[in-house]
Amino acid sequence: MEAAVKRFFSSPRFAVAGASTDPGKFGYKLLAWYHQHSLPVTPLNPRSPQISLPSKVYDTVPSPKSLPSPAQTSLSVVTPPPVTIQVLQEAHSVGIPAVWLQPGTFDDAVLEYANKHFEAAIAGDGGNGSEGWCVLVDGEDGLESAGVQWTTQKL
Repeated sequence: MEAAVKRFFSSPRFAVAGASTDPGKFGYKLLAWYHQHSLPVTPLNPRSPQISLPSKVYDTVPSPKSLPSPAQTSLSVVTPPPVTIQVLQEAHSVGIPAVWLQPGTFDDAVLEYANKHFEAAIAGDGGNGSEGWCVLVDGEDGLESAGVQWTTQKL
């Protein structure tokens, strides 16, 4: 899985499928994590045109097809499994190379699809947290393993 994490963080761009306007939801927390680590991120949210963090407003896109450079974008997913499979199918169709499926976003069918169709798919047991691989828990180690330089900024 370390090689997959390294591949994920070697992309020059990132996106969060399931990004949320609600600060209590993981979709908001994931977007905030990328922002706090000064990484170029695009939130995917078909219902809201923007997501406001305390220090920045992000314009959203409705789906992976709307990303400006999908082949250069790694995708974090925080959606329920029935939505995740649809997001992954579209992500694959536009050439997204790597996906990180947060805990609770996948079932066996989603894992099988992700492992078959992407250069790198991170999901399941492992990582430093009790619920499996999670950007919020394992992201900084992943950035270091990929040699990514980042600066921490305020939310």
